[in-house]
Amino acid sequence: MNSQTIVILQTSLGDIKIKLYDETPKHKENFIKLVQQGYYNGLLFHRVIPSFMVQAGDPNSRNARPGQPLGDGGPNYTIPAEFNAQYFHKKGAVAAARKGDDINPNKESSGSQFYIVQGRTLTAGQLAGLEKSAKHLPFTPEQLDAYSTQGGTPHLDNAYTVFGEVIEGMEVVDLISAVKTNERNRPFTDVKILKAYISD
Repeated sequence: MNSQTIVILQTSLGDIKIKLYDETPKHKENFIKLVQQGYYNGLLFHRVIPSFMVQAGDPNSRNARPGQPLGDGGPNYTIPAEFNAQYFHKKGAVAAARKGDDINPNKESSGSQFYIVQGRTLTAGQLAGLEKSAKHLPFTPEQLDAYSTQGGTPHLDNAYTVFGEVIEGMEVVDLISAVKTNERNRPFTDVKILKAYISD
């Protein structure tokens, strides 16, 4: 398998180019399989929260009627967590969604749902406060630099598997995150993955 696997998401607001990580092999293999099956074609970004993330991959979102609650669909399997200290929730990170700790103590990933981090920049004081919280490991110099300059969602580190990153099209993620949403964070105007494919 090509170690530099690039996936293109053609969306209704523009293209997003994602690099998948070799160090999260189960997530990489699964994402490639679903892309090759056409699983993501026609699915919506069903959950959009500005300065946080945009989420897609619910098969129930294909041809969903306006206002239909979304977010529970998937391929009826999960993927074991593959946390890797060098990959964290910086702006542009691609990570697997999952069910909450109360019913998913092993933090297993959804078989298909993923999100792209938009996030926000944090001050040194905010990052220090997060480090003091019981759940968070100390930040590496790379994390401190990324979170204070590019931004991200550091409170999700070591809780959700990061398996790739956006290498082109972050402006499209910003466009998606700016759309108006309902009380369930679903965009009023559908933002669709028209086609997902592996780049040559």
